[in-house]
Amino acid sequence: MNCKWAGLAGMLVLALTGGSALAAAPAAGVTRATLDNGLRVVIVRDTLAPVVTTEMNYLVGSDEVPPGFPGTAHAVEHMMFRGSPGLSKDQLLAIAANMGGSFNADTTEGVTQYYFTVPANDLAVALHVASIRMRGVDMTPADWDKERGAIEQEVARDNSNPLYKFYTQLRAHMFAGTPYAWTGLGTRPSFNATTAADLKQFHAAWYAPNNAILVIAGDVDPAATLAQVKTLFADIPRRTLPSRPRYHFTPMQAKTIRLPTDLPVGAVAVAWRLPGLRDKDYASALVLADAMGSKRGQLFALGLTGQALFGQFQGMFMPHAGVAYAAAGFPRGGDSARVLKSLNTILANAATHGLSADLVAAAKDKAIADLEYRKNSVSGLANAWSEAVAFRGGQSPADMRAAIAAVTPAEVNALAKRTFDPAHAITAILTPQSSGKPAASKGFGGAESFGGKSAGAVTLPAWAQAAFAKLELPNLTTDPTAFTLANGLRVIVQPETVSKTVEVYGQIQTNQDLQAPKGQEGVADVLDSLFDFGTEHLDRLQFQAALDAISAHEDAGASFSLLVPAANFAKGMQLLAANELQPAMPEQAFKVMQRNQEGAVRGLVRSPGFLYAQHLNRALYPATDPIQRFATPQSVMHLTLGDVKQYYAQTFRPDMTTIVIIGDVTPAAARTAVTAAFSHWQASGPKPNTHYPSTLGNTASEFHTPDTSAVQDSVMLAETLPMNENDPNRYALALGNQILGGGFDAHLMQDLRVKHGLVYGVYSSISLQKHRGLFSVSYGSDPDKVAAARALVIQDVKHMQTTPVTAAELHAAKGKMLRKLALGQASFGSIAGNFLNLSLAGKPLDADAIAAKKYLAMTPAEIQDAFIRYVRPEDFVTAVKGPQPKK
Repeated sequence: MNCKWAGLAGMLVLALTGGSALAAAPAAGVTRATLDNGLRVVIVRDTLAPVVTTEMNYLVGSDEVPPGFPGTAHAVEHMMFRGSPGLSKDQLLAIAANMGGSFNADTTEGVTQYYFTVPANDLAVALHVASIRMRGVDMTPADWDKERGAIEQEVARDNSNPLYKFYTQLRAHMFAGTPYAWTGLGTRPSFNATTAADLKQFHAAWYAPNNAILVIAGDVDPAATLAQVKTLFADIPRRTLPSRPRYHFTPMQAKTIRLPTDLPVGAVAVAWRLPGLRDKDYASALVLADAMGSKRGQLFALGLTGQALFGQFQGMFMPHAGVAYAAAGFPRGGDSARVLKSLNTILANAATHGLSADLVAAAKDKAIADLEYRKNSVSGLANAWSEAVAFRGGQSPADMRAAIAAVTPAEVNALAKRTFDPAHAITAILTPQSSGKPAASKGFGGAESFGGKSAGAVTLPAWAQAAFAKLELPNLTTDPTAFTLANGLRVIVQPETVSKTVEVYGQIQTNQDLQAPKGQEGVADVLDSLFDFGTEHLDRLQFQAALDAISAHEDAGASFSLLVPAANFAKGMQLLAANELQPAMPEQAFKVMQRNQEGAVRGLVRSPGFLYAQHLNRALYPATDPIQRFATPQSVMHLTLGDVKQYYAQTFRPDMTTIVIIGDVTPAAARTAVTAAFSHWQASGPKPNTHYPSTLGNTASEFHTPDTSAVQDSVMLAETLPMNENDPNRYALALGNQILGGGFDAHLMQDLRVKHGLVYGVYSSISLQKHRGLFSVSYGSDPDKVAAARALVIQDVKHMQTTPVTAAELHAAKGKMLRKLALGQASFGSIAGNFLNLSLAGKPLDADAIAAKKYLAMTPAEIQDAFIRYVRPEDFVTAVKGPQPKK
């Protein structure tokens, strides 16, 4: 559950993706219908995996809220998870737990979206839930009192983010006098003045079938699915909808916003208003944003020439308006004015002289290709359709393809001239600041006493009982082909035909903490930055132009990837290999990136996030453990280009590398392409050790890291585990962790959020490596709630040791874990990521099938024994970042 203010956090991402056009394809496999009550239905068949995504898009959001209550739509979204007539909160949570997939919602300006991604066999259950919630909601005052606490924690979390603070000020100025002047997150005062009756009235007014679009994408039978939809939704009456707000955007005046930030580097940003998703110039705005952000563009070059730590451009779009951002980074203590001047010079040049026809053409091809790449994920496909029909008011993603293709350079440049006017720009300067060093604490705990677990199992509705009564092994449909080249490079190929594209993911097993010579900490980061400078035979602009010519996205380094149209797969592999195996590494580029890295590290080592992580590592591991190593400004500046090249030669080895290829390609074609591109890559000497050593258990301690930019505390309880990634008891601990902190239905979320309103989210995690492991619980809360939340965490962990999990909990957890294994096949990226992890850990590619059998046979006693044997509640390191917690 969240309120989207997406796009802004990506301003500080240091690498952007780049992108000839793919042929438009007819909307094959798409079924549409409009029921008599006005509900519009779009069903898109996708056979990637036995998975389905349902997205119920209500055409209402923060735009339609009452004056003075900006978070009303967001609050209704939260309360939709508190139950409805005929489906209690506990039943809803139990159903979501049993299905094991994504079950969430988000609120935007004009659309509130509720979505499931679940095994295809559970489609009927997901549709039942959606139909019941459309009919009505409970929204009792008691439930609202509890949920208000959770939603206010979400408000506190976002208000602790300096980017969000900038965003709220930007919107207030850019869109003054319109619904866009506020975000949909809401404020504490307005939530305190909101009643459950207010929320129920909002739901009754707007949550109607004639104000909704249901998108279903996945491996389903369209005719049978439509019949189910009609059965469940057809008798819900349509309603007369309230009038909608109007948007009268007035010319905005220039404004500068200055804010401190806890980020390790500073940033300057310049923002303007753009056309929105439903405007006639939206396609031109999209192409403009892509062209301005091109790796061949002047903004990106800021980060490669020493003028800034990074430069980038992006657009974010709402239905009736958009926002364009140009951003550049500067080191802590650096000259923000100089960086801002460089940024404005580039923008003025774009407004005066326009962008080259070549960059515009490449941006168009990239945008069209990206529409095809979205088919490589079941949920991504559903999102593409929801965006097209609900957010943009179009007919399908295909009409966006046609609109992009029709964009001309003249239209893009005319829009740039209208937009990049300094008299109408909002400028932001975010300056890093120190918040103080971590300090040991005498204790955040207390003597709070809380009630035990909820009594008894939940009785599900009859329509849900049958779906979850029987546990079955998941239908794992992947069937990879694996081979190893003579040089030791392992290749895994998974053919898929849902799109005319191929995705390639590779990983070289390296570990700077174990492989960098003493005094050369940071060498891997400098090396990684040099892959943006092209190859030995193509300079960076020529190399990016070659990628643009085939509409490919490529990243090189120890972790590398390629997204490419299937017709250009072999060419894409040649370019990837050239960048990976023959990087240019020019001397001048090294000097620039060394200075950039030194500036970034200078801020990093003083940032609250780094100090927090460093203190946590010191509390968990011995002083001599390799994880204690970190780059300093001095270690970075002492590096030579020879050091970087030597590290590259020693660590980039084919016999330490796995490549996964997935998409519209045969194993034979993949072998041919990989052999041609990578077979000449050779390693010398024995394989290096890249795994952290085993370690003794830590002792309990507590510390606080000040963060003056935060209004909410970020808390982690962590301890080392005497368990590694091959321990046979890992299955029991993983299944128990699902029950403890694996989702909204888990013990931690129920106790800390649902029952007591202390946090917005809380999750437990197990991380296992070759020789050691880590168990942690993370949450965010107000300073006066840290101690109470921590006490509940300890209580719940101990409960796992003292009380066997119930049969109902175990059944639900098994179902969830088994379904998760199937859901891991729902995108090219998740399939490839799983195969990479298994290969690099030396595990068989059918490890998921082995795990499924282990989970299916698990007993409560085995889970209890695992928690007793491996988890030590009394030895948690309690780490807090933010304001000083209150005892």
